[in-house]
Amino acid sequence: MKCRDTGSTVQDVIRKLSEITTDSTLSPAQKAHYLSLEAENLLPYPTLDPATEKALDERVICDLQEGHAPYRPRYVLPDYGVVLSQGSRYLELPVPRTLDEAIHTLMIAYHHVPSITGMPVFIGQLDDLLLPFCDGVSDDELHNRMKLFWRYLDRTLPDAFMHANIGPTDNRVARAILRVDAELKQTTPNLTFVYAADISTDEILAIATENIVECSKPHIANHPLHARVFDERGYGIVSCYNVLPIGGGASTLTRVNLKEVAARSADEGDFFDQVLPHYVELNFRLAESRIDFLFRQSNFFSSFLVEEGWIDRDRFTAMFGVFAMAEAVNLLQEKHGRAGRYGFDPTANELGLRISRSIADAVQRRPMSNVWRGRALLHSQAGLSTDCDATPGIRIPYGTEPDPVTHIEALAGHHQYYHSGISEILTLDETIKNNPDAVLQLCKGAFACGFREFTANVASNDLVRVTGYMVRLSDIRKFNEQRGSRTNTTVLGAEAAEVTGILQRRPRVVGHELHPGYGQ
Repeated sequence: MKCRDTGSTVQDVIRKLSEITTDSTLSPAQKAHYLSLEAENLLPYPTLDPATEKALDERVICDLQEGHAPYRPRYVLPDYGVVLSQGSRYLELPVPRTLDEAIHTLMIAYHHVPSITGMPVFIGQLDDLLLPFCDGVSDDELHNRMKLFWRYLDRTLPDAFMHANIGPTDNRVARAILRVDAELKQTTPNLTFVYAADISTDEILAIATENIVECSKPHIANHPLHARVFDERGYGIVSCYNVLPIGGGASTLTRVNLKEVAARSADEGDFFDQVLPHYVELNFRLAESRIDFLFRQSNFFSSFLVEEGWIDRDRFTAMFGVFAMAEAVNLLQEKHGRAGRYGFDPTANELGLRISRSIADAVQRRPMSNVWRGRALLHSQAGLSTDCDATPGIRIPYGTEPDPVTHIEALAGHHQYYHSGISEILTLDETIKNNPDAVLQLCKGAFACGFREFTANVASNDLVRVTGYMVRLSDIRKFNEQRGSRTNTTVLGAEAAEVTGILQRRPRVVGHELHPGYGQ
């Protein structure tokens, strides 16, 4: 599959549209979504210079199939506090006064927030939004309302890139959401608990890590590291694990395939001096072309979302993504006759860090127009379901992962550079269920080492992470039996399982999380 379809005939297009229309595994809503994507891609692509177009066609750089017409940003992070505090003229919504009214207001708001998926990727810092409406609401009533809310989200917005945030405080809403998430074990919404050692209690962190053992959610974010990057208005974690300004978002996410860059390099010197800078610049040009269309031609920023203050056009950034770090390092190692492999060998690991540092420096030096603070944000990109032999982001290849402590120590140094998101997925053996406190200690140790995000799967759970979003293994089995799925992201999980080997992750026993010096 190419990033752009540049050679389709009219007959090809008609055949593809017919296949979508008659597909017995797709719901009417899913058919409508896929048909709209095909229609968008019949339009001309935003103008590119020949070198950028060639790199895009060869998949050295990629637009992540965002479509030929950037008529909406990739990720939108509304400040939902605005609609809760002042209502909405456009949606004819009054200011909510009760918890039921606040939840109902949010439910309506979500249907008017665009993104690359066609559904909202951010549904807010829910405890901050709902706590002011909880006076006089008993714990049982709160639990029941959150359970209904959670079920509503999964059934009406069935896309696992939809993401909620809670924390860092220990509060009633956060606890209710964690309890409901463990009970329902839904793929949606994705969830992050934002942790800060000086604010969060050990009790709520323990609940969060016990939830990971139970249902592989939530992500746990290192709040102090993220907060340093953003301003007082704050940040949200959306989609898989993407960190972006509240009241804004990301106009686009373009990425560099580091494996392909290394393959085109004669040696390490050529990689750093010539080839990598060349493709880094082309990736910037690709992003600039898409951003220019969004800001100058799409008319997106004349919407009620801007007029009513839900979003601010000056708070949209560009995400500069990289992936296939492991393959790039191993290729360069081979070109120099070195046997050490990424994730295991000190020389290979230091080479990977040098690559991250070099790209981060380039991103900081390169000005961009119509981008928050005039610079892109570097992102460890989790990959497409069609990426063959290319490990997501800066992760260690599936099936070769070391024990969790070695895993963390090998990759922790990269996290300082990836301000718009980076995540590893530690797959833990099911014996962790006998000692859930080990997950808490592992999380604290990872944060002490510099991790921005802690994420884990438990091997025996039906609910697992793919690259950052959630799928049920049972749903994948049903999908592969041609029974379809009501959740849009199941198809991506099934494709990733077949193409990228996500199910080959090695479940590891947490045996060294307290070895001397770890987490100190």
